Amino acid sequence: MNRAATILLPLLGALSILLVWQFVLPLLGVPAFIVPTPATVARKLVTDAGLLAANALPTALESVLGFLIGNLAAVLLAILFVYSRPIRAAYFPAVLFFNTIPILALAPIIVLIFGLGILPKIVIAAVICFFPTLVNMIRGLEMPTRSEFELFRILSASPFETFWRLRVPRSLPLLFTSLKISATTSVIGAIVGEWIGANQGLGALIIQSTFNYQTDRLYAAVITSSALGLLFFGSVVLAERLVMRRHPA
Repeated sequence: MNRAATILLPLLGALSILLVWQFVLPLLGVPAFIVPTPATVARKLVTDAGLLAANALPTALESVLGFLIGNLAAVLLAILFVYSRPIRAAYFPAVLFFNTIPILALAPIIVLIFGLGILPKIVIAAVICFFPTLVNMIRGLEMPTRSEFELFRILSASPFETFWRLRVPRSLPLLFTSLKISATTSVIGAIVGEWIGANQGLGALIIQSTFNYQTDRLYAAVITSSALGLLFFGSVVLAERLVMRRHPA
């Protein structure tokens, strides 16, 4: 498949879905108050641009801070687990158990502990980012082979040099894979936190629009949250290209 086809086919697919949504669903009798047409949602995106932007800002802040805190904690804990087998054996099962708790069940507990401010939303976003990065980072740091470690030992490399020049470059592809996942899930975590208790943010706007049967505004808020996730994802992809250019796999 040539490059033009890889670009045109997704565009044609998206266009066909929009055309079915715009013309076929109304013909099938789907009420507009349940599924508004793309034209109606597009008008709402324009008329409510200020409202959507005002609510997107706190969600973006919560997502970014949760992304940074969750992934930083995961990387640091992964390093600790790799260099200390007893600590890993003692605490990794607890981390695994914690990850099995659905985020919707965990969110009320976090809100109960941290209150109704911005902090619980950041914590929920951090929690949802944490485990994929932890697992991928552990695997990445353990990817070097025994012969590679032996080569660094022959070259009299210090433990820090072995870590920085061997383990870290080997872990970068897996790390960026998890960061790309976290870029979108951090938005999900922030919105879930806003569902539990907030008076601003895209999550709060989604809840308000649902209860008031403002489906055009509801769809506009969902599309805005999706655009936020795509923006974060694109930022991580750009960072990956810049870093991997200096440290090719």
